Amino acid sequence: MAVALLLPACASTVDYGAPTLYESQRNLYTIREGESLYGIAWRYDLNYKDVANWNNIQAPYTIYPGQRISLNPPPTVARAETLESQSPLFSLAAPTPPASQAQTSPLPSTQNVHATPVTSRPNFPPSTPAPTLLETTISGWQWPLQGQIIDAFSPAGSKKGIDIAGNPGESILAASSGKVVYSGGGLVGYGQLIIIKHDQNFLSAYAHNRKLLVKEGEQVRVGQTIAELGSTGTNRAMLHFEIRQDGTPVDPLQYLPPR
Repeated sequence: MAVALLLPACASTVDYGAPTLYESQRNLYTIREGESLYGIAWRYDLNYKDVANWNNIQAPYTIYPGQRISLNPPPTVARAETLESQSPLFSLAAPTPPASQAQTSPLPSTQNVHATPVTSRPNFPPSTPAPTLLETTISGWQWPLQGQIIDAFSPAGSKKGIDIAGNPGESILAASSGKVVYSGGGLVGYGQLIIIKHDQNFLSAYAHNRKLLVKEGEQVRVGQTIAELGSTGTNRAMLHFEIRQDGTPVDPLQYLPPR
């Protein structure tokens, strides 16, 4: 079934990319009650693993109200990344000595030097090429809600996922198996939100629910009902659905099966 796109007049008016005044302070962030490292990283389009590394926070990434964390890499890390991006590829070859040194340095003696016989390279079986991104992920995803898409993915327009229309109370399903790392209403613009961690790279989010049915730390399976469709944080009943890879929003239609 073809995916229908409604007119812009029916689209959501929620701007998921516009930070509030509180969210604009990106240096030191003071953690509030009920916040998680995953939720904070999600708000700023950061990889939660990077935020943890910058602040020496170890898994399971426990944080506390009043704790202050940095949302930027330490200066040494930032400088190293800048230099690496500006420098040519590193060469592993030894430096060439100056011409004057090359002319005056004595040549090594060749007496009593025996050549090491060269052995043939063993015939190892050819390595299997690594699977592509879609081969490793698309088989594990399913639609969280069967409804019309009323707003498409557009990162340039601050649309970090897709909006799917539905009726209040409809079941919201986990798009893939994983662990719930956020369940609450603390992220501005998302209403009642669930974030699921699927592996070390992928997270998915389900926003504007009227009721959350799973808690943080709970393991969920693909297709499990995790929430009820609602309109919290928006102007109509709908599901805002996102997939992020290493903190970067990606188009969910690249991973969801065609319909």
